[in-house]
Amino acid sequence: MDQPSRSAGTVRPGGRTARVRAAVLEATQDALVEHGFHALTMDQIAARAGVGKTTVYRRWGSPAGLVTDLMNEFANQSSPHADTGSVEGDLRANALMVMEALNDPRLGVTLQAVIAAATSDEQAALALRTFYLRRIDEWATVVELAVARGELPQGTHAEELIRAVSAPLYYRLVVTREPVTREVAEASVARALAAARAGAFVTAGDRSP
Repeated sequence: MDQPSRSAGTVRPGGRTARVRAAVLEATQDALVEHGFHALTMDQIAARAGVGKTTVYRRWGSPAGLVTDLMNEFANQSSPHADTGSVEGDLRANALMVMEALNDPRLGVTLQAVIAAATSDEQAALALRTFYLRRIDEWATVVELAVARGELPQGTHAEELIRAVSAPLYYRLVVTREPVTREVAEASVARALAAARAGAFVTAGDRSP
């Protein structure tokens, strides 16, 4: 949900294998930004990364395999949830990080390419879903803390509230193609928080009689 590094594949300790993976993921992101998922080929990525084709085919198998690893890297690089001391501050931090990610000229285009791929490729869809479920789970903690502090009703569904904050931003990006601005992000937080305080996200089994 928040903004990972703008460039995937940062080299980490681990020798040649780590360097190869970093180069391949960097090349994959470059290709997604420039041409989208459906123009992605294994030979192209191998050439961009300066890696043997056999290595790329053996380790990643397919363009969808490359996208899966790229999304895993994004998830691993993502920052932990905010801890501002209030649910309003935490949700605002989440929304603004999503806004920045979607507007980033490199990362935003990458995410759009993967979202487009997910509509027609099940492996890409699984990679995208896994990435966002990890981020939603991370940020759900801020809702659970808010419930414990008494800021939100008992039984508030943490994951659904986090989804509600960012959903309008993605709708603008993917469906209506409207700008995702700070004003839009903060309005989304205000609406989701008002609904949460009113009990809209309390699961049926936890509602008071």
